[in-house]
Amino acid sequence: MFLSACQDSRSRIGSLVDKPLFEILAYVPTELGPLCLRRRELLCEPGTIITEVTLNHEFLMSSYLTASERALSEVAIQMHSGTGLDVLVGGLGLGYTAHAALKSDQVARCEVIEFLPQVIDWLKQGLVPLSDELMAESRLEVTRGDVYQHLLNPPSRKHDLILIDVDHSPDENLGTANGQFYTAAGMQRAKLHLAENGVLGVWSYAESSPFADALREVFCEVRLEPVTVFNNLVNEEQTDWLFFARD
Repeated sequence: MFLSACQDSRSRIGSLVDKPLFEILAYVPTELGPLCLRRRELLCEPGTIITEVTLNHEFLMSSYLTASERALSEVAIQMHSGTGLDVLVGGLGLGYTAHAALKSDQVARCEVIEFLPQVIDWLKQGLVPLSDELMAESRLEVTRGDVYQHLLNPPSRKHDLILIDVDHSPDENLGTANGQFYTAAGMQRAKLHLAENGVLGVWSYAESSPFADALREVFCEVRLEPVTVFNNLVNEEQTDWLFFARD
């Protein structure tokens, strides 16, 4: 009986010691709501540590499945045959779109415009998985700003690639003012920021026919690229959508 009790006690202590990791790295107020950066171990994949971001208590992004964020850069670069490319990325996030762009020898410069200064601070403080690689990259420039307002204004310089990954989708925006970007008028103004043969790419978690129609009003070529992966967290496939346009 005593031996059994000791074994049960050790079992309980062991379960506490082996408790999966869950760590809040940052929790700050923003004008869009509370912003949280957290790190945790997956229950379905013990030993796998991921970094996640929530905004206003809703899931925003993760380091777990990043295929579509990376494909936003990869497909756009494949569509452009040039070298010495000047890339504009709207939304830093966890850095996967910018990182994928900088992996290409075709890219000479990558400017990232991020709305939330706290997200830029996370990068500088080494809190996100790609911090070291991105901070060591001389071709990268990260600035604080509103990429939508930037693209609605007259261009100060033109870019070969413009890659936008900010909102959940063209129909579900983080900010109420973002919606005008996804209209034909918004596309006409964004197009002014593209250099000759330039490519516009937009990330979305859902397909959007109205946005595709707006793109077709403005650009000669429009491509919708689904990116499907199996998500162990929900035990099902999920598809994100990439919109590409060029003349």
